[in-house]
Amino acid sequence: MERYWLGVVCRDHVRRGTGLGIAQLGHGRRDGLARLSPGDWLVYYSPRTGLRGGTPLQAFTAIGEVADDEIWQADEGDFHPWRRRVSYVEDARETRIMDLDLALTRERNWGYQLRRGLVELSEADFAVIRSALAGHR
Repeated sequence: MERYWLGVVCRDHVRRGTGLGIAQLGHGRRDGLARLSPGDWLVYYSPRTGLRGGTPLQAFTAIGEVADDEIWQADEGDFHPWRRRVSYVEDARETRIMDLDLALTRERNWGYQLRRGLVELSEADFAVIRSALAGHR
């Protein structure tokens, strides 16, 4: 049974990951990636354009399907983030979260839950987001 996930990552990092065909969550920690299974869908929400000093964005910035079971550790000198392959939808349209009617955002302090970095989405919210990123509203 496929599940739907929302990863919270700045847009600059999302763009780098989609270019590499990989997912990286929680500043490179393994635990979030281990919750995903092949066939699950991952939507990225970017609160800001950059990690430090980026401008506010609050938009969905990418969507893709988890490709396989493999989680590996990359070597970037002093940084060794965990990663896994994702098949991203090409030409996904960046979409502001507040432009969509989602159960996720109906709560008064909806952003608080996103501090965890990875939250499961309902099938209904995923369908709305997927449609918007495909350019259908």
